[in-house]
Amino acid sequence: MNIFRLFPLLIFIFALLRFVLPLGIGKAWKVVIALILLAISQQRFLSGTFFPSTAMTELPSGLIVFNGLLLAIVALLAMFVILRDIFGLIFMLCRRKYPSFLFSSKRLALALCVASVLLSAFGVWRGVRVPDVRRLEITLRNLPPGLDGLTIVQLTDTHINSVFPEKWTRAVVEKTNALKPDMVLITGDNVDGAPERRFTDVAPLGELKARIGVFGAPGNHDYSFFVDWMSIFKKLGIRMLLNEHVVITRNGDSLALIGITDIAAARRGYPMPDIEAALSGVPAGVPRILMSHRPDNARENADAGVDLQVSGHTHGGLIYGLSFIVKYANKGFVSGLYNVGNMRLYVSNGAGLWTGFPVRIGRPSEITHIVLKTPPNGLLAPDN
Repeated sequence: MNIFRLFPLLIFIFALLRFVLPLGIGKAWKVVIALILLAISQQRFLSGTFFPSTAMTELPSGLIVFNGLLLAIVALLAMFVILRDIFGLIFMLCRRKYPSFLFSSKRLALALCVASVLLSAFGVWRGVRVPDVRRLEITLRNLPPGLDGLTIVQLTDTHINSVFPEKWTRAVVEKTNALKPDMVLITGDNVDGAPERRFTDVAPLGELKARIGVFGAPGNHDYSFFVDWMSIFKKLGIRMLLNEHVVITRNGDSLALIGITDIAAARRGYPMPDIEAALSGVPAGVPRILMSHRPDNARENADAGVDLQVSGHTHGGLIYGLSFIVKYANKGFVSGLYNVGNMRLYVSNGAGLWTGFPVRIGRPSEITHIVLKTPPNGLLAPDN
């Protein structure tokens, strides 16, 4: 079973057993609450049964946000119930008495519901807003002096759709241009939907400005209308690197910028990621910067000789505390900067969100402003 169906089902079962059934209310009310929670937890499965997946991205933004709000309420309610159970266990171990009042209290149940609603509303607001800029310096062990201070803006997971329309895209572009970067790297999941519906929303990407250029690599969501969007990105001035590289020179020193495809290509009959092909012909000794939408291939790319990998895909785990699920699915890489052997890996939280769960709590969206630095000793910290 797909994890995006299994996890909501597990949340429902847990909420049913540990929250609904112990409530001190009538059986009829328990049945009603259980059915509502089941419908909310399985809304993605139910909608996908009656509508094609591409149609889901074309729903009105208000409906998408409301659906996300309902899912977040159920997820957070389950989290609060887990915390209640942990507190109850501690109470029982200390007092040697089962705290039955925790599980039958109507006031406590109401408080947990209210807290879930309020925190979910905050999370939706945080999820759909224009992202702030996150600035960081990344030291590369073999970065030559002529490239010291090179600036990169990474944009990833914009998921341009009805929730993130033209106005939102334009605001992201304006914030990016204000940073005056040397390069803009767009690392996948750029748009959800068909070109005839989403072109106006995507068009502001053509106004991105960078001294060296704007480059991109595809993510899994980009393969629904792959050929059409690749052609449009080219017209917008975005050079997509599909298992290939370009050599960039500044102040007499060079680096190789590499892009690979996504494993979602297999479903559509397009080339799979091929790091060896992408690196073929890269001059010896130059730093290698890789755009890969997913971070789970980091160790293989490090072994292939990449110096810096920038990725997205995870959305930072969306909700702090639940990110262990995303961590499990991405070989431990969820958010932030990692050392992987001699390679640095940066996993961005992303600028936008997938319409299936437009919520962020403790994992804010970002426009990533990276400054590359040359180390004095050429050493990195050990692999974490």
